[in-house]
Amino acid sequence: MTLPIALDAMGGDLAPGEIVTGARRAVDELGLHVVLVGPPELIGDPQGLEVVPCTEVIAMDDDPGASVRKKKDSSLVRSAELVRDGQASAMVSAGNTGATMASALFRMGRLPGVVRPCIATPLPNPGRAPTVMADAGANTECTPEMLVQFAQMASAFSKTRYGIERPSVALLANGEEPTKGSPAGKEAFKLLTALDGINFVGNVEGRDLIPSPVDVVITDGFTGNVALKTLEGSLKFILKMLLEVIATNEDTRAAGDVLFPHLLPLAGQLSPDTYGGAMLLGLDGICIISHGSSNATAIMNALKQGAELADAGVVDTLRTTIRPDQTA
Repeated sequence: MTLPIALDAMGGDLAPGEIVTGARRAVDELGLHVVLVGPPELIGDPQGLEVVPCTEVIAMDDDPGASVRKKKDSSLVRSAELVRDGQASAMVSAGNTGATMASALFRMGRLPGVVRPCIATPLPNPGRAPTVMADAGANTECTPEMLVQFAQMASAFSKTRYGIERPSVALLANGEEPTKGSPAGKEAFKLLTALDGINFVGNVEGRDLIPSPVDVVITDGFTGNVALKTLEGSLKFILKMLLEVIATNEDTRAAGDVLFPHLLPLAGQLSPDTYGGAMLLGLDGICIISHGSSNATAIMNALKQGAELADAGVVDTLRTTIRPDQTA
């Protein structure tokens, strides 16, 4: 029997209602096996899904490290333990990002040779496979060696997740020239240029993120997270302004009736809900981190991603990609 996906039922701004509904949809529409993790009295109606009970919840504003150490029977910690103990194929949470990372790291552990795990988030590329950006928030300060390792893991992830045989890899910088970028980025440029097994093509700039000419973009977690949130905010703003223009008068509304069937599929491709979440690469297990405002659709797609990554054996691929003797 296929192992279930452990879903933190208490994680996220819309928990537990939207979380449970997303899980129910994943079971009904996708045929996935999902278990909810959380205090039964707080979950309420589990909509017929199995509940793994616990007694504590880590709040969105709790200190990540301290909460994971103190709240050992929380929904986040228990979800990570289910993966560690071979009782779940993956964990998914839209809760406290720092605590999600800490729970997964402390309970699952790092793969041999991994210096620091990184968050690999998909960036939409309408018409083709998403671009993988790493790191998207796990490590605010990075050494050149960490950036190189992120490139190795994200490249392997792109190949396994999206079937790209030889993913093109670039560093995010303030110019395309090798002399541009942060000190760590410039040194990583030299290391990646000399590294076998990586299709490194140089630097890309912020304007090259959506759509992107490359399959993998590497950066530190601070820059990556700012870039990601800037893209999300910009896309929401553009959509809001477009809807306001269409609602201006009868003529624009009539034009909207014609355009909407063509715009809606594009909006779906650009929506973060379509991708569900980001994987924390470098752990001995699968951890999917979803946006704090995830709705039922986003949760369903995050669960789908977790199941697909487990079926594809992404952790085993990463295990062979990073070897202890490669660690700087």
